[in-house]
Amino acid sequence: MISFIIPAYNEEIEIPSTIAAIHAAASAATQPYEIIVVDDASTDATPEIARRAGAQVISINRRQIAAARNVGARAARGDYLFFVDADTRINPKHIYEAIAALKDGYAGGSARVITDGAIPMWGRIFVRAFCTVYFALKLGAGAFLFTTRRNFDIIVGFDEQYFIGEEVCFSLALRKLGRFKVLREPILTSGRKLRMYSARHVLGRSLSIIIRGPRAARSRDKLDFWYNGRRENRGS
Repeated sequence: MISFIIPAYNEEIEIPSTIAAIHAAASAATQPYEIIVVDDASTDATPEIARRAGAQVISINRRQIAAARNVGARAARGDYLFFVDADTRINPKHIYEAIAALKDGYAGGSARVITDGAIPMWGRIFVRAFCTVYFALKLGAGAFLFTTRRNFDIIVGFDEQYFIGEEVCFSLALRKLGRFKVLREPILTSGRKLRMYSARHVLGRSLSIIIRGPRAARSRDKLDFWYNGRRENRGS
């Protein structure tokens, strides 16, 4: 059985498509599955929409992505754990290839990333450069990660010291257990931040994190880019 775990905060716009994509992918892959949405203090209709879409909803009030993923994993019943962000779409190939990799002895994995919609030129260059370096290092994108229940328990899940970058720690921990697979089939994730914020803002925040190092990820206070909950207005 596969457990799909979705951390969510104010994702009423994106989460219907994310859940629909999981239903379609899992059905096509003929795998038994469950979908768990961990609603982390949403103030919109995210939990109600997720329930109507067929997901189990767990409510917490932590405002931390790592904690939300861990809560979902602890409640999951599956032998395979797939972590999918609330603004990310997967397809059947991701399931086929991920399960095959795990059966072949890989400790876990992720997938390459492409963004939806039109994004500015600087954003396309930024994403391509980042992905080229990041995936060459065999690290997993937080938008899509997979492993087995056994391996998740061995590494004790996501490190809740960190409010961002927890996927890097997760990837490195899995790599200590065995090989880490980055699927060539890209997931589709939202490009909204590249549309909503300027190049100066995005690059400035990224540079600040690099300069400050791991300590920058241990407090939510200066991580508004990731945690302010601002969402794209698709009607504009």
